[in-house]
Amino acid sequence: MPALRPLSLAALAALTLTAPAGAQDLAGCFVRGGDPQAAAQRPSPLDAVSFQVGGEDAKLCYGRPKVNGRKIMGELVPFGTVWRLGANEATSLHLRFAAEVGGVALEPGVYGVYAVPGESEWTFFLSRQWEVWGTQMGGAATKADDVGSFTRKVAATDGMVEQFTISWMAHGEGMGHLVLEWENTRVEIPVHKAGMGHGSH
Repeated sequence: MPALRPLSLAALAALTLTAPAGAQDLAGCFVRGGDPQAAAQRPSPLDAVSFQVGGEDAKLCYGRPKVNGRKIMGELVPFGTVWRLGANEATSLHLRFAAEVGGVALEPGVYGVYAVPGESEWTFFLSRQWEVWGTQMGGAATKADDVGSFTRKVAATDGMVEQFTISWMAHGEGMGHLVLEWENTRVEIPVHKAGMGHGSH
């Protein structure tokens, strides 16, 4: 298992605000096998959403599975069971700045993000572990590295979302929501720059 370490200077330097992600935007993301170009071409491609909060850069790296005719919520993604928030590697949140995510105070660094989905609300967990295969998240080997958790209500999407998508919706300069959408489910995670908002909104 990789040693725990703070966000490296190289990873910090890779946090840039970019156009919609492709292999060129995966700098700083953990890629098993070390080939971002190949990871971006998988059936569930590795992708990233870059955003700014209070003028500071952040990035979230995640795998993007598709519905492919399957029943997702409650079946492929069972309720009450740990989910990596995507496919393949653990979903990771890269922060250049101190922030509140879902009301959990975080120092600058990189954090793994995973969830336990439910029918009406999801519980999210933030972990110091992030350079791991996603199915390891929430297990005995990573649970001790959790730094906080929070719950968010589930809403319906405007229409069917074939491919799991996480996007950024800004609410002013110092806050916004990471918006998760897949199938007919939408969940929003509030992110605030420390001192510029309250994570419960």
